[in-house]
Amino acid sequence: MTHNALCINRRQAGLTLGALALGAMAPAQAQSSSGAGNWPSKQVRIINPFPVGGGPDGTSRLVADKLGRMWNQPVIVENRPGGNGFIAIEAFKRGAGDGTDIIQLDNVHLAAYPYLFKKLPYNIDKDFEVVLPLFRTFFFVCVATDSPYKTMADLIADAKAKPGKLNYGSWSVGNPVHLGSALLESLTGTKMEHVIYKETSQLYTSVATGELAFALGSSGTAGPLARSGKLRFLAVLAPHRLKGYEDIPTVAESGGPADAVVTGWNALAVAKSTPAAVVEKIRQDTMKALAEPDVQPKFQTFGYENYFPTPKEFKAFMLEENKRFGDVIRRAKIEL
Repeated sequence: MTHNALCINRRQAGLTLGALALGAMAPAQAQSSSGAGNWPSKQVRIINPFPVGGGPDGTSRLVADKLGRMWNQPVIVENRPGGNGFIAIEAFKRGAGDGTDIIQLDNVHLAAYPYLFKKLPYNIDKDFEVVLPLFRTFFFVCVATDSPYKTMADLIADAKAKPGKLNYGSWSVGNPVHLGSALLESLTGTKMEHVIYKETSQLYTSVATGELAFALGSSGTAGPLARSGKLRFLAVLAPHRLKGYEDIPTVAESGGPADAVVTGWNALAVAKSTPAAVVEKIRQDTMKALAEPDVQPKFQTFGYENYFPTPKEFKAFMLEENKRFGDVIRRAKIEL
């Protein structure tokens, strides 16, 4: 997402969405990659809606390098940021339909935008064959180092005492940081002010200076300021403490709601017309690439973790994510 990506995890969700692009995944899994023949016989392109230098971009370049070695063909990353990801998606739709054009999407593109926009320039069910997730990351509640909030219970109590006064920030409407904060409002029965910043660096600097009460951030986006002592991670919106951050309690452990879990993830997708055996080859080979020993340390630099669900599990996960996004967006009355 642009950073992130990320997404809302909540047990109670009331909006039912059809298969969305999820059922489309199943046929691809039925065949072995052995039916892919000599694919690819030409250059492969990974179209990326994220700017150069960020975590999602770094991940796609890492995967491209490893897949290029496996396939004995160039695998290039083409960055087309901006326009809510629509610029990259339009380029992908004009591309090859045989799997040699791959697009990297985040949870917002696949799960939130169908609820946020009345009309999208793409149809998830018709335009994409979602192959597999690349990574996932969880978000922290970030406060200034000298913030009076020592626990989530402190922050929630203050928000209840000052309706509409406490503020939090994000970089746009409808991104995981915004929707995750809206989820906190919903779960705690509070009302806070959403402040939008143009850049993530400006956003987390404003938290560090106390201009914002808090903001959600990953170890990749907010981690540098936290490691320099300018930010403090109050709690993590995860079902468990994270590796490398064992001293940071979960929101539930810190006095907040138990089902406040916010995660971001990216996935690879190909055109709907891609042969099933090619889809399966891309899935299997990408999993092999991500499982190589040198990948995990690089993922930890970005604050990511490997996530290898089966196709069936990922299908169920994505459907659940869509329901959760829809519930949060509907409750917060967010619209673009």
